[in-house]
This record gives sequence, C-alpha cells and structure tokens, in this order.
Amino acid sequence: MRDMNSNSESRLRGFMPVLALLALAILINYVDRGNLSIAAPALKDELHLSGTRLGLLFSAFFFAYTAFIFVNSWLVDRFAVNWVLAGGFALWSLATTGTGLVTGFATLFLMRLLLGMGESVAFPTSSKILAQNLPECDRGFANGLICCGMKLGPAAGIFGAGMLMAKFGWRPVFIGIGLISLLWLPAWFRWMPRRPAKPAGSAISGAAGYADVLRQPSFWGASAGHFCFNYLSYFLVSWLPFYLVHERQLAMTAMVKTAGAYYVLDALSAFGTGWLTDFLIRRGASVTVVRKGAMFIGASLAAAGLAGCAMAGPQTYLWWLAVLGVGSGMGGAGIFTFAQTLAGPRTAGRWAALQNGFGNLSGWISPALTGYLLDRTGHFTAPLAIAAIVCVIGGLAWVFGVGRLEAATWAPVRAATLAPAE
Repeated sequence: MRDMNSNSESRLRGFMPVLALLALAILINYVDRGNLSIAAPALKDELHLSGTRLGLLFSAFFFAYTAFIFVNSWLVDRFAVNWVLAGGFALWSLATTGTGLVTGFATLFLMRLLLGMGESVAFPTSSKILAQNLPECDRGFANGLICCGMKLGPAAGIFGAGMLMAKFGWRPVFIGIGLISLLWLPAWFRWMPRRPAKPAGSAISGAAGYADVLRQPSFWGASAGHFCFNYLSYFLVSWLPFYLVHERQLAMTAMVKTAGAYYVLDALSAFGTGWLTDFLIRRGASVTVVRKGAMFIGASLAAAGLAGCAMAGPQTYLWWLAVLGVGSGMGGAGIFTFAQTLAGPRTAGRWAALQNGFGNLSGWISPALTGYLLDRTGHFTAPLAIAAIVCVIGGLAWVFGVGRLEAATWAPVRAATLAPAE
C-alpha cells in the first residue's frame, strides 16, 4: 500500500504542470462563458434586451457548444489532442475580446456562437489527456482539481470581472480578459504532455467507434446524469447574479461578494470530493460505490439547496445557497471520471465528447426556459423548483443508469489509424 501511494505521489508530481494548466484553462473557460451573466443587468439596459432575448443570448453559447462537441469527438481521435485544445483556446479567447466590441443583439449573438465553438474542445481534450496519463486511483483528484477550476471560473469572474465592470464598464473588461487569456498558450506549448507514438502497424486494444460507444447502456446513464448536472450548472452560471440582484435585492457589490463566496464553496467541495474519493479507493473501497455515492449525495444536496432557496426568506436563503454549493461541487467532481474509466485511454476522448454533447443539450433549455418563466411569473420560484427536480433525476441516473465502473472491452485497432497524443 505504501509503495502504491509513493508511486502515485511521484506520478502526480511529474504531471502537475500539465494538470495545473488544464485546470487553469477550464477556469478561464468558465470566466469567459460566465462574464455575460455578470454584465447582464447593465447590458440588458444598454442594448434594450428583454428577459427572453437575454435568455436566448445565454443559450446561443450552448447551441454552438453542443453542436461542436460532437465534432470534437472526431477531432480528438484524429488529430493531436494537445493542438486541438490550443486551437479551441485561441478561438474562445478571441471571441471574448470581440464581445467587448459588439453593437447590438445580432453581433453579440454571433460572438456567443464563436465562444461556444471554441470552448467545446476543453472537456473532451482534457479527459483524453487524463485517461492517457493517469490511473484510476489518481483521476478523482485530477478531475476534482479541474472541476475546481470550473467552479472557480465564475468566482474569479464575479470577484475580478464584476468589480472591474462596476468601475470601468463591461466592454473594456471583455476586451482585456480575452487578450490576457492568450498568455496561456505559450505556457501550454512549453509543458503540454508529449507521449511517443506507438510503432506504426502495431496492434493496440481499447479503442472504439461511435456505434460501439452508443451501444453501451452505461453511456446513456452517464449522459442522462451529465444532462441533469449541466442543467443546474448552466442555470447558476447564467442566472445566479441576476437572481441575487432582482430576487434578493442585492446591490452590485453585495451580489459580487455573495456569488463569489458561493462559487468558492462550490470549488472547495469539488476539490475535496475528488481527493476523498481517491483516498477511499486507494484504501480498497469499491470504485463503483465510491464514485456513484459521491454523485448521488451531491445531487441530493443540490436539490435540497434549490428547494430551500425557493422557499426561504431574506434571512435564511444564504444557508440554503451554501447547501446548494456543497452539493453542486460534489456532483461535478466525478462527471468525466466516469467516462475516463468506462471508455479506457484510447476511447476516453470520444466517449467524453459524446457524453458532454448529449449532456449539454440542457444548455439549450435551462437558460432560455428560465428567462421565459421570469417573463411570465416575475420571480425565480418555478425555475428553482424545476432545477431541483432535474437534480433528483440526475442522482438516480448515476446510480441506476450506469453499470459497474470498469473499462469496456473494445475491439483491437491498428496504431497507424490513431493520432499521436502530442
């Protein structure tokens, strides 16, 4: 046991520059996609947008994001995964810059589409990189750290971009963040993982085509659970600042502090869950029980937090928001761990991309449906209730829709047909 822990620690230390850059890329990814929700109160007035149009702008990102995730399921298996990630990163950073230059609804809608296209590469590529370089007992921590970046992105956006927008306006902030983000690329080119390709013509097991993945019952269970988690995630990323300002009557500075604290708690929960699940697995606990248990408990806590926020008064809603943050972090930490385990290293990118694609169909629904319900009812009770029900369904999907967590057996393929990992 001591030797296994020592080897694991050594392996992780060597991989930490890559893991840190992946987590940073996801953090930037979520800063960029969430900045529109922070700017929404000011942008809504400046561009004279209705709640429905604002919801469409939130959903526009997901129209492109979801469509291009399916494209990425092909890209990550046909081209060098490191360069696919770099190209997507450059595109989404430039789209963020362009958002600061828009003149109306149409150009803003276009920038959101381009942002979605670029950001769609992040999770398929990172999942493939982790599956190729880390064993099962290290993936909880690695995915928890990446999920921590996902959760801290909105927090960084709230604390940093929110304060800057309050002082300088939203346009300069979008331009500045987009340009500064491009500094990530030289660091990635320096430290990205370099794996030697297998000799051409040698046989490699553990790869599958689209039909093979889609025939797996566990794929559909994981996709259903992913859909439900993303419904919650995109509801919060899109509407949490607006909820705090308009439903709870917080001033801009108070909203920034409250939403930022929520995302920090969410991130800490994700990081702690990833570490704890790996700890338990190294001690001999069942991978299936540990991974599924964390997802079910997280979904249940998130549902309770949402229901509490819907019913709570001004003195108690913050406690329920904290419960929601803990549950959301737990539920997000293991989503891509399932894909990496079930698919195996060669198919992890394809499985993760397809799962993420179906999971992100919720992005077409959640932000726009919330905007529609707000226009109809004037408050957040119905959107919160719907999100709570979706969370319960998601928890059940992870437990009962996914089978035993072990790698599927795929037909052997020829190495010459596979792209190198560099």
